[in-house]
Amino acid sequence: MKKIVKFQWLSVLMLAFLLVGCGTADEKAKEDTSKQGAQTEELGYKVKDDRGEEIAFDAVPETVISLAPSNTEILFALGVGDKIVGATDYDTYPAEALEIERVSDSMVFNSERILGLNPDVVIAYTVGEKDALKVLEDAGVKVFVIQSATSFEDVYGDIEQLAKVMGVEDKGKQLNKEIKEKIAVVEAKVKDVETPKNVYYEVSSPPNIFTLGDDTFQQDILDAAKVNNVFGDQKGWIQVSEEEIITKNPEVILVPSIGDKDVVGGILGRNGWNTVQAVQNKQVFSLDEDTLSRPGPRIGEAVELVAKAVYPELFQ
Repeated sequence: MKKIVKFQWLSVLMLAFLLVGCGTADEKAKEDTSKQGAQTEELGYKVKDDRGEEIAFDAVPETVISLAPSNTEILFALGVGDKIVGATDYDTYPAEALEIERVSDSMVFNSERILGLNPDVVIAYTVGEKDALKVLEDAGVKVFVIQSATSFEDVYGDIEQLAKVMGVEDKGKQLNKEIKEKIAVVEAKVKDVETPKNVYYEVSSPPNIFTLGDDTFQQDILDAAKVNNVFGDQKGWIQVSEEEIITKNPEVILVPSIGDKDVVGGILGRNGWNTVQAVQNKQVFSLDEDTLSRPGPRIGEAVELVAKAVYPELFQ
């Protein structure tokens, strides 16, 4: 779990009282000096990012570049999406994000264009591109790094961090409260499920099949929906074989939607998969890829999508 550091706004207010009667000239001079110091003191704040770097801000950023769709969604959910001047090719939600200038394909960003936009802060996605980020920092751009979330708690922490950066801490707390409430509603509907169904979640299709295990925020989605991930005994992103999946014999298969491609039909028609319960019973469901893959404000919706697909009778 990432550590979130709390900070307080620093402010000092000096009040000058009118001296009457026997006040000396020296006392008045000291008072005037204190008053001027209070008027000229600069206000600012610092927020620690996921590198452990304390990023100092003299004022709340007015222009922001987001280098990850999840962070873009968080910023919009916090009510400051209108401050984003640069985003990635995959920033598609909410609809307003489509109007933002593209400065990255999520893997490589256009540092020249970012510098040209002169943002108050760049919200970077991970600590992986240290050299690339250094180009921006060497040019004087503030870079705030959010590391990829591996749990719901990480997502809540990301929201808190960005809310602090953007000066909307109360909105951050309210957003996390609303997300948790949405998840709680789903958990209440599935709480009486005695035997969770065995589920296989396919991230990518053959020939290179990937799924996910523990230490991913998607595992938290599956847990909250009260389903059993057949690969939950492993950690992270896992490459698996068709034989392993067939042996696991899941009752339900979940697969992210990919454009207009018939991903469900593709799984139902795979050679050798006709012995799998999910295929035999046609319990293969395509779910919105962005909702399930982005560690942002829609994780509550993701839990609901999974629970509705696996236990539709509980949502009638």
